[in-house]
Amino acid sequence: MGKLAPEITLNDGNQIPVIGFGTYLLNGASGCNVITQAIQRGYRLLDDAVNYENEGAVGEAIRRSQQPRSNLFVTSKLPGRHHQYQAAIATIQESLFRMKLDYFDLYLIHWPNPKEDHYVEAWQALIAAQKFGLIRSIGVSNFLPEHIDRLEKETGVLPAVNQIELHPYWSQKQQRQYDADKNIFTQAWSPLGRASAVLQEPVIQQIAKNQQKSVGQIILRWELQLGVGIIPKSSSAKRQSDNLNLFDFSLSNSEMEQINQLDRPNGRNKNQDPAVYQEF
Repeated sequence: MGKLAPEITLNDGNQIPVIGFGTYLLNGASGCNVITQAIQRGYRLLDDAVNYENEGAVGEAIRRSQQPRSNLFVTSKLPGRHHQYQAAIATIQESLFRMKLDYFDLYLIHWPNPKEDHYVEAWQALIAAQKFGLIRSIGVSNFLPEHIDRLEKETGVLPAVNQIELHPYWSQKQQRQYDADKNIFTQAWSPLGRASAVLQEPVIQQIAKNQQKSVGQIILRWELQLGVGIIPKSSSAKRQSDNLNLFDFSLSNSEMEQINQLDRPNGRNKNQDPAVYQEF
């Protein structure tokens, strides 16, 4: 079994593991088996979303794992089509029913969808759901500083987490600094760049050779040293273990800077700019 990931304390006082397991595209019986395996290998944070259409599989994997609920940290996300207040409350409840859980450890607004402009209303629903006991920590995903500033101005409540696209081609330095200044924990989705060309980068491959680690481990360690949480996904038992075993080595300042230099002006994988991108 892999080593359990350390935890950090969020701005609301709750604890979150710095490494989680992404469940995107892990659906049905086969997906459930992969997620169960991940829990058995030591993952305690499971990252899900309504739009992944696999909350039932994640819930079943939790039950099959036989881990006490208190040992697990479960995240899901509100889709853009349900940003209106009453729809958001009902969606959160339906997610819990599908998973057969009493509460979420973390629930995020998946995208701000600024053209629709209902994300403040959605945030008010998450605040209420937290008060109802349905959610322990509330946060956002893919929110820019302008969106978070508005949440704070109109509700007085800052997110505990901002989950954003982050990998060596898109290191999000300004967003990370903003989040840190607001005491918001940054989590990286697609921390390995969706297995893009970043895995073939000679600089990272050389560091991996020098460290006697995999390319994936080097990238994930780089993100941890940036102060970012990570939620890699893998169906491979070996890579699941590798992605947890990141604490018996560290990157030097020089190695960190070499990876930092891979950043691109717009390194997003699919050009999903939260200022204009809409997802329902």
